[in-house]
Amino acid sequence: MIAIFDYLSLRRYLPVIGQLLLLISIFYGSPVHAASEELTSVAATAGIDNSTLLNLEAESETEAERDTSALIDAPPVISGESTNNAQIETTPTLQKDNEIRQRINGIFSEIDGLQAVDVSVTQGVVTLGGETPNEKKAQQAINLTNRLTDVVTVEDNINRTLDVQDNVSTVYQGLKTQGINLIKATPLLLVGIVLFGMVAWFGSWLSKRQKMWQRLTPNPFVAELLAQTIKVIFIIFGLILALSLIGAETILGTLLGGAGVIGIAVGFAVKDTIENYIASLMLSIRQPFRARDQVVINGQEGIVVRLTSRATILMTLDGNQLRIPNAEVFKGTILNYTKNPERRFTFELGVDANDDPLAAIKVGLDAIYKLDFVLDEPRAIAIIANVGDSNIILEFQVWVDQSETDFAKARSIAIRETKHALENEGFSLPEPIYRLRFNDKLETAFEHMQESRSKTGSEMTVTPLTSGAENQQTKDDKDKQQAKARAKQILDGRDSKDVFDARPDEKLMQKVEQEIAENSDETDLLNNNSPQE
Repeated sequence: MIAIFDYLSLRRYLPVIGQLLLLISIFYGSPVHAASEELTSVAATAGIDNSTLLNLEAESETEAERDTSALIDAPPVISGESTNNAQIETTPTLQKDNEIRQRINGIFSEIDGLQAVDVSVTQGVVTLGGETPNEKKAQQAINLTNRLTDVVTVEDNINRTLDVQDNVSTVYQGLKTQGINLIKATPLLLVGIVLFGMVAWFGSWLSKRQKMWQRLTPNPFVAELLAQTIKVIFIIFGLILALSLIGAETILGTLLGGAGVIGIAVGFAVKDTIENYIASLMLSIRQPFRARDQVVINGQEGIVVRLTSRATILMTLDGNQLRIPNAEVFKGTILNYTKNPERRFTFELGVDANDDPLAAIKVGLDAIYKLDFVLDEPRAIAIIANVGDSNIILEFQVWVDQSETDFAKARSIAIRETKHALENEGFSLPEPIYRLRFNDKLETAFEHMQESRSKTGSEMTVTPLTSGAENQQTKDDKDKQQAKARAKQILDGRDSKDVFDARPDEKLMQKVEQEIAENSDETDLLNNNSPQE
């Protein structure tokens, strides 16, 4: 239209406005070749030159090509229903039906499995009959037919024979073709394998540079995790390079999709293992204890040997190895005796109700302060814990340094020394006393029994209560003196100092050191350089 304004004046343009409108209607309503002929005649009548005419023809051909590509790219036909949105001709011709049938037969003759398909065309409606080996070939025939521009719709009358020989031969041909292609691609495949191996080897070599990863992070578990992550990244990178080299990138997408589904299923199956692994990571970062620490974890007491990626290993005070899963350690209650070496033990002793409890406390504390393992600060104290039926309960609280003193031995020695000190100062540790009361009838019966014995002349000796108590006390004192003499004789013998030795058991610590020094396949996550919470 711009060319018309350039060559014609407004006066010349007005007479041909009708012819241009006619030209546009012919352009949108006729085929390309008809539009071209009509365009030429109209242009001659309107006086349009050849250059303008060529521009208009190019535009018409472009529109026609656009329509044709839209028809070719139309979605496939399912169950014989046409998705062709092109306009249907009002006056179809027999010649065009013959051309459609010949074109479809020519296409089917070049495709295996479609040679037996019969084609008939009437008024642009294509009816497909005959036989195909399976449903896949039938759908292929329908899709190919629908791609023709002059096809109105497709009727599916194809018989799916499902013949064994035809289907097997098709599969065989496909496998044969794939085998030939695989043989041809063998050199390229070998190059891809070599490339993958080199990249994966470099990632493995890089992950084994433990000193480098430990310099990056002081935590051994995080360093190991980072090294393994780098190794996996290089393996995936090498796999991508190898598949890209042989042109099989789609396989990678399939593998990643399958790995995602498998990962979700495995994640649910090994939920406890993953929880334990995360707990190991958190424990290695937090470092709630060190090796050789004496701890109590969920009621289990022992000395820490090592922390692995799966469990915390303890040496119990009995000398046995104890493994506790890290998930339980992370969620459990941890009592660390070694972090604060000062530890208090308590014990109770009872004195007679007639004795002064404060005097007994002073005697007991004086005996406790004479022990070498007892700390001056914090000082040992004693309190009146309870008043019983026949005695007063005293509770002694003593502090020791458990890094240099065995807790159980120290408590045992302190109880012994305090007991002897109280007894030597005259404080008795009374036994439970029970008072029996009788009813009136029983007392009357005893009186009648005594009277009857006096009448018959028989003698009945009644021992006074006070006299019996004194005799019993004398006997108890004599037994105590004999026991002390016997103990003194035994403790004055050889090797008696070991009984009073409150130092920790060296054999147990030697066993712990041996366990720590042993080489293990599992990395010890405890590190003295890492910060401890």
